[in-house]
Amino acid sequence: MASKIPHFRPNTNLIMACHITGVYDVNRNTTLDNDNYELVRDWAESVAAQKIQGIIFHNSFTPETCEKFKNEYISFIKVNHNTTFNPNVYRYFVYNDFLNQNIHFLNNIFVTDITDVTLAKNPFVDPFYIENPLAIFCGDEPKTLDNDWMKDHSANLRKNINDYADYESEFGSETLLNCGVIGSKAPLFLNFIRKLCSIHKQANRDNRTAFTGDMGAFNYLARTQFNSQLKYGAPVNTVFKMYENERQDCWFRHK
Repeated sequence: MASKIPHFRPNTNLIMACHITGVYDVNRNTTLDNDNYELVRDWAESVAAQKIQGIIFHNSFTPETCEKFKNEYISFIKVNHNTTFNPNVYRYFVYNDFLNQNIHFLNNIFVTDITDVTLAKNPFVDPFYIENPLAIFCGDEPKTLDNDWMKDHSANLRKNINDYADYESEFGSETLLNCGVIGSKAPLFLNFIRKLCSIHKQANRDNRTAFTGDMGAFNYLARTQFNSQLKYGAPVNTVFKMYENERQDCWFRHK
């Protein structure tokens, strides 16, 4: 990480996102433009509006762009993309490395997608968050795990994880979780991200399929090791791909 690490006070609440460009995005079927702040503006402004510390990890913003748009809440940290993993997966290694250095400053953490997620409310002061200190809060979709896209998306993981097919059978009727929003108390979050990175190291390196594997690995870990701790749907997130931009009752709007 080449850029300066922000100085945190103890017990900081933090929201992070990763913006890797110049790499073909298999989910969008395009390559995102380099140094285009407009792609992340809504995310950054929504986090700053709630007066929460936010970090944008990136590989292509110029120093001039970072200087222009940083403020007392939003920081930019430059990273080098390790092409062993696609950007959707590599972000978790970025978070893991950062948290291993800074976890002692942090109280609560969320990580989100950045080009299609905005913050509507401060989750960290919501009674639902405060009253569930052992919860993993995450996004979800109005479908079950047993759907054709997830079956295709998980082909590489199914090949490399011995009990993956058993997990799919056991949890097939459960709600599909979405890793575009993940958060919890800081120690629990670091434990979760470490486990997620371990899965990707073992089962999702050099993935040459047309699918990234991030959704598959996230659902597998969440359901097999943290199922009783999961909280999703309102008030965590709006309904995925319903573009409920006016809703104020959820913490995050996700498309």
